[in-house]
Amino acid sequence: MPPPSPTDRAALVGRLRAAGCVYAEDEAELLLAAADSPATLVDLTDRRVAGEPLEYLLGWAEFAGLRIAVDAGVFVPRARTALLVQVAAEVTVPAPAVVDLCCGSGATTVALAHRLTPRWLAAADIDPAAVACARRNVGGLNVEVYEGDLFAPLPPRWRGRLDLVVCNAPYVPTGAVALMPPEARLHEAPVALDGGPDGLSVLRRVGVDAAEWLTPGGHLVVEAGTTQVDALCAAFSAAGLIPGVRHDEDLDATAVVAQNPT
Repeated sequence: MPPPSPTDRAALVGRLRAAGCVYAEDEAELLLAAADSPATLVDLTDRRVAGEPLEYLLGWAEFAGLRIAVDAGVFVPRARTALLVQVAAEVTVPAPAVVDLCCGSGATTVALAHRLTPRWLAAADIDPAAVACARRNVGGLNVEVYEGDLFAPLPPRWRGRLDLVVCNAPYVPTGAVALMPPEARLHEAPVALDGGPDGLSVLRRVGVDAAEWLTPGGHLVVEAGTTQVDALCAAFSAAGLIPGVRHDEDLDATAVVAQNPT
């Protein structure tokens, strides 16, 4: 595809900006790079203006400095989840046994594979589309991706032997899902967004089960909203874990870290 004229580029940016794309200039460059013909560019632009997530159009998302494949309907990795990766890498032991629950595209799994030297690393998700996408992303990393609800699909022999469990579970309260940006609520799987009445239904279950799956001294690291921290820490304490909180203002991200007592 020949380079667009400056006028064409400006028109593309203007159309994206009019549609509400905050980073219209950056998105225009990405769409131009992805299009192999003028007709393809028109199609991609029309779909973006109609509200389809940019990552679905490109087929990938950038996360923690990595390019992660993202299929339609699969939860798009958020930049703030980089805090989850950072905290997990800081608190765990050398050569840990690691499981990434609610793995979605496998973005966190891949990032941890690059940050750690795990003796084994696995991921799980209840959504078949997410599992298929994650399996593509972990290709060549010697990572098994299981389909099922939280810890249920994992081999029973791992119970009590995990050093690190990370989980970016859905934590949006059911009543707030309708208030999410259309890109998320209309295109991503509801199971990846809806966290129950107060947003903590899945995370409470993770805490209860993690107490049985973690080795003594092992860590659970999850993402949550800032207003949910107190309730989540109380739930983790009730499950027998020792919780703490990390926040990153630049990423506008909050992680709750819970250690299994030694």
